[in-house]
Amino acid sequence: MEMEKRLTLELRNKKPAEVKELVLDNCRSDDGKIVGLSSDFENLEFLSMINVNLLSVSNLPKLNKLRKLELSDNRISGGLEVLAERTPNLTHLNLSGNKIKDINTLEPLKKLPNLHSLDLFNCEVTMLINYRESMFALLPQLTYLDGFDADDQEAPDSDPEADGDGLDDEYDENGEEGEEEDDDEEDELDEEVIDDEEDDEEDDLEGEEEEDGVDDEVRLFLLA
Repeated sequence: MEMEKRLTLELRNKKPAEVKELVLDNCRSDDGKIVGLSSDFENLEFLSMINVNLLSVSNLPKLNKLRKLELSDNRISGGLEVLAERTPNLTHLNLSGNKIKDINTLEPLKKLPNLHSLDLFNCEVTMLINYRESMFALLPQLTYLDGFDADDQEAPDSDPEADGDGLDDEYDENGEEGEEEDDDEEDELDEEVIDDEEDDEEDDLEGEEEEDGVDDEVRLFLLA
């Protein structure tokens, strides 16, 4: 499917300004360029164009609010200065599987002050000696390169809701265990209460028997 047609389908009768996320993966670009996307998508925050045979991002419109851009599995080899000019607030950029061969090609990304995460998996540039050290030196604003920070610590899960669910699950499990323990304690207490009540009843019976015995002795004495 052509990119422009796919774009129309993704809109689903919405106005471009109403769209915050746009996924155009696996469609066909026009001669390796972006088509159909305009600055009317002024509130776009997430844009994905994976495997659309892109050669260039020169037709990317001005998208001031764009924060995450997925461009993996294309044929981009340069021209990244466009990103610095038109996506000034970009925080995450994925260029994995493109034709980027040298570090100088990535130098324009220095002008993206908020860029914290960059992925270059399966790009030739990753094979260079001291690749990671050179990249962190070139782009000091980066926190994560290919999913790891400068100290080789893996990036945390990017989906906070998933983390929250995990915490909730753990909390629920502990809660259930706690409830089971509470139930056991309550059962034990109930048993103790029943035992105490039975003991009291036995004591009462014994007391009544003793009283009956005394009364009988008194009656016998009087009769005598």
